[in-house]
Amino acid sequence: MKKLIKSCSCILLMLVGIGCSVSYSFQGGKLNYEVVKTITIQDFMNRAALVNPNLAPTFDRALRDRFVEQTRLTAVENNADIDIEGEITGYDLMGTAVKDDAYASQTRLTVSIRVRYTNNKEEGANVDQTFTAFREFPASSNLSDVEDGLVREIVTELVDMIYNATVANW
Repeated sequence: MKKLIKSCSCILLMLVGIGCSVSYSFQGGKLNYEVVKTITIQDFMNRAALVNPNLAPTFDRALRDRFVEQTRLTAVENNADIDIEGEITGYDLMGTAVKDDAYASQTRLTVSIRVRYTNNKEEGANVDQTFTAFREFPASSNLSDVEDGLVREIVTELVDMIYNATVANW
């Protein structure tokens, strides 16, 4: 009898499992692909007081990759439906977490980027905003030892913020 109840319970669970499904959809985006088909992303000039020569090309490449890979937009040189331009406005180091001896135990690297996103086909979709991200590292570390890794992490975060603010509708 116990075997019969176990068997029936298993069969019932399998039937219930077959009837249930989970579905995910990414239809919450802001882009209307029937109207918007092309994008131009200008090179971002580095206008920060402190300049990392690798920051602008790293950022430009990451931003282009995100929009081309995660949308159905075609990258063009000019006359695009969407234009993205801007500049790197800040690349700053600041001591944080001051210790008892008045020296910082952490250093914060902050990057700020101003972005102008213009949707030439849909009114009200434009964005003109400055995005900022930072990472901290031990003050005892040399910036040159940790800078490349920090820049990659910061660029990834900035690209996420820009993408979400412009086309992802998050």
